[in-house]
Order: sequence, then structure tokens, then C-alpha cells
Amino acid sequence: QVQLVESGGGLVQAGGSLRLSCAASGTIFSINDMAWYRQAPGNERELVARITRGATTNYADSVKGRFTISRDNAKNTVYLQMNNLKPEDTAVYYCNANVLRIGYWGQGTQVTVSS
Repeated sequence: QVQLVESGGGLVQAGGSLRLSCAASGTIFSINDMAWYRQAPGNERELVARITRGATTNYADSVKGRFTISRDNAKNTVYLQMNNLKPEDTAVYYCNANVLRIGYWGQGTQVTVSS
């Protein structure tokens, strides 16, 4: 069993920055891809950014150039640095980790961007 715990969400003004963290614990042999998703009220959950174990990354078009995903394999932790935040970035952000082809989810952290 794998547990994911996110932190770092909050309220920020447009143009501000936040850094999300997600730490994995439990029975972990090797974490493959890690990712951040988000879900705004009334919308489906969408992929924000993904990073492979080898640090290859991909981003949603809406966040390219503003968000950066990174990971520390020794700490089983993934980060999301969010700069130049916009009101449309407001959502619950979820961490996802792929372990032995099973996807695990965190509980989510709220990010609210005021205009």
C-alpha cells in the first residue's frame, strides 16, 4: 500500500507563486511516473504535469512556461512550482504516483487564485 500526502496549497493573488509537494510512503519498491492533476468545480480532473523516473516531463498547454514539475527519487517526493498564477488555475490539485502499474492518489490540496 502506498500513501501520498500533498502540501503547499493556499490562497494567493494573481501573479503570485506557490510550491506544492507530495510525499509518498508505504510499501514502495520503485515509483515510475509521478504527476499532478487538478479539478475545478464542475470540471473533469485534468493532467497538469507529469515526470518520469528519469525526469522526462510533459505539461498541459495551459501551464507551459509557468509551472515546473520536479522530483526527488531518494525522498519519493514530487514538487510542482507554480509561478504567475491565474484565477483559472483555481482548483483542487491531486498528486498521482504509478507504482508497479498501480495508480495511487493523494487527498488533494486546494489552490485558490484571487484576481
